[in-house]
Formats: sequence, structure tokens, C-alpha cells
Amino acid sequence: FSSTLAEYTMMACSYFAKDLPRLMQQKSAKVWEKYNVRELRGATMGIIGYGDIGRACAKLAKAYGMKVLALRRNPSLSDGDPYCDVAYGNSNEDVNKIMSESDYILVAAPLTEATRGLVGKEAFDHAKEGSVFINVGRGPIVDEDALIEALKGDNNAKLRGAALDVFTVEPLPEDSELWTLDNVLISPHNMDQTATFLHEATEFFVHENMPRFLRGMPLLNPVDKAAGY
Repeated sequence: FSSTLAEYTMMACSYFAKDLPRLMQQKSAKVWEKYNVRELRGATMGIIGYGDIGRACAKLAKAYGMKVLALRRNPSLSDGDPYCDVAYGNSNEDVNKIMSESDYILVAAPLTEATRGLVGKEAFDHAKEGSVFINVGRGPIVDEDALIEALKGDNNAKLRGAALDVFTVEPLPEDSELWTLDNVLISPHNMDQTATFLHEATEFFVHENMPRFLRGMPLLNPVDKAAGY
């Protein structure tokens, strides 16, 4: 899933940097009106959950000329990583720090007891003014009520926008306020759903892990039952 989620992440960044909603509105109204856009080059992406998906996003972000910050359980694993400029631990202080330093905040962490509610009101209070929040991890990692408050307020909103592929409750209830916010991009948890993803997963099992298992070799992509992923 890493490749397509990384592509979605960069699309979400550009969606807000180039103000695609305004472009679509102007096209619909047949309005020719120039406006300034933002560059991704030189901006900072903070990645909460620097596993396979997070690192794939970092790779593309680096190609755009962005600075990459990572938050992970073991920051030393990012030593020498060409796609990561700075790695933090996963304490509340580290969460607040990465929120305050990032123009684009990406959640790509798995849902565990340690990550449930990891990004809450305190984290959003520390968010950099005008930053964009992106979640491709799991909905319950984020306090949705706190996220909504950070998105509201017209000119007083803490966040410029959010791109969300996952939610606390799925399908997203019709009465969720997220549907009504103009600065929220919503997708129905399908940004990893390519036409070939099941085939690719089956191919990996049949041609990689099954032969390894039969030969007594170490398997690829082991799950740490204690860590929860």
C-alpha cells in the first residue's frame, strides 16, 4: 500500500498548496483570476509513524525538495536515512514538537494502545499556524473533535486544512461535521485500493513467504505481537 498512499499524500499537499478548490470554483464560475500559490519545495513534512508507508511518503517528499521530520518508537533506526532529516521519539513532547515544526503533518502510524488518541487537543494546540493535517493511518489515532475545532474559525482556524482517508467511525456518519467543512478533503478509506493490490499481496505470499516458510527461512514483514503491528 505504501506507493499509492505516498502518491495520495503528495496530492493532498498540492491540493492545499495550489488551492485546488479555488481553481475548481473559478472554472465552474468561468472566472479568470490569478492568485499566489505555495511551493512544497522548502516546506517541512512531519511524519507520525515512520514505517514502510511513512518512509515511502518521505521519499517522495524529498523529491519535491521538502524537509522531513519523523516520529517513531526507535529514532535511532533512522540514522543515516537519506529521506529523514530529523527523527524524534514518540513521547507527548515529541508529538507537540513535530506538530509545531511541520507545514504538513502526516499520520501513517498503526493503531495500537500506544497510538490510540496520540494526536489530541494538546497536539493541535501546538500545531504550526496554517499547517495541513493528513491521515492515512487509522482514525482513532486522532481526536476528531479536537481536529474539527482546529479546522474551524474562518480566519482564526489553527489548521489550513485536512486530508483524511481514515476516520474513527467508518463509513463516516452523515451527521459528522467533517462533511460540512470546506477545508477538508475526504476519501472513503480507499487511497490504498488499487485494481491490483489483492493480486500483489497474493503474489507476495505465494512467491516470497510461502517458499521461505517451507524452507525454514526467516519470513518477510513479520508482525511484532507485543508492539501490535
